Amino acid sequence: MDHPNQPGGAVDISQLQDVIARTYGERDRQRGTPATVAWLCEEMGELAQATRKGTRAEQLHELGDVLAWLASLAHQLDLSLDEAADRYRGGCPRCAQIPCGCP
Repeated sequence: MDHPNQPGGAVDISQLQDVIARTYGERDRQRGTPATVAWLCEEMGELAQATRKGTRAEQLHELGDVLAWLASLAHQLDLSLDEAADRYRGGCPRCAQIPCGCP
């Protein structure tokens, strides 16, 4: 696998989860799930701020951080981001349409 900080094409969600688990898994386990949720929330706040006032580069940076913390949380909960994303594979999970046809 390419080094994650080097361009190398698209990274699928299971690859991301694996890289995050191998890179930060032990540290994240020691920190615990509540602290990971707190870090994820902090990064969401930074993403919100970058969305309002940041550059495209800042937005991408913060979006990447949110993805990393989400992958860490999924790993700690022994859940697969692939399985979670599958809920939206067919479009809206409520009406099963693309675009969503819900009222």
